[in-house]
Amino acid sequence: MREGPILLVHGGAGRYPEGQGEAALAGCEAAARRAWVLLRDGGTALDAVQAAVMALEDDPSFNAGTGSVLNSEGSVEMDASIMDGSTLTAGAVGAVGTVRNPVQLARMVLDEGHTVLRVGPAAETFARQQGLEAVSPEVHVTPRQKARWRQAHETVGCVALDRRGRLAAATSTGGLFDKPPGRVGDSSLIGCGTYADERGAVSCTGQGEVIIRAGLALRVLSALQADTGAEEAAQRVLRWLERRIGGEAGLILLSHRGERAVVHNAQGMAWCCIDAEGRLESGV
Repeated sequence: MREGPILLVHGGAGRYPEGQGEAALAGCEAAARRAWVLLRDGGTALDAVQAAVMALEDDPSFNAGTGSVLNSEGSVEMDASIMDGSTLTAGAVGAVGTVRNPVQLARMVLDEGHTVLRVGPAAETFARQQGLEAVSPEVHVTPRQKARWRQAHETVGCVALDRRGRLAAATSTGGLFDKPPGRVGDSSLIGCGTYADERGAVSCTGQGEVIIRAGLALRVLSALQADTGAEEAAQRVLRWLERRIGGEAGLILLSHRGERAVVHNAQGMAWCCIDAEGRLESGV
């Protein structure tokens, strides 16, 4: 397989209301193009996945950042994580509401290096200490979410392989609609919603509790072998998940060989890939 740079983005697995599938597809393509410029010009996989996920967080079509779903008290609590596969460093935040881009704060946790996961008000205090602007939680509440009452899993994520063969992954979400306050899902848990190492990079989406119980991201990478390609590994683990635990999930996987997989058992999942030749492919 051709090595990097390669970028793969997802907009979440779930049920898309009429017209939302097209909006999600357009958002994935725009985010992939923005991050691809970094990879094309020699940037790192880590910077690229952050850029892509920040673009998705800024797009109200997705349940991440702006457009996040509301919890049972009508407020927003967001989760995000990011991981560098070359160093196994990672950063994550959970249940934050006053930062514009949770994945940016997760990257700051990674760069600081003392902790991996920070949650709630303490994470927001850390954001202020790092110079991030405090925003009103209302910034993230769109009319679409105020009028919404359905379960969805529109987590967003990105995996990338750069020119030096480094892999990275990032994931961000507003979580489940009507969730109890303080609920943290898989998107902020390393090894569950996000993982990257020398074998590959994974970002997951779906029912967070199911993904946590499976340790899905790390389980997928553990299924990658010399004689097992990315697609086979991802499909094998998803079948195991359905048989052993049940539930709805999806994931994107990029191997160190440049192989990619987009798998899910939901009604749909928006995604976009830009390969080493700059060719774009996308779908829902």
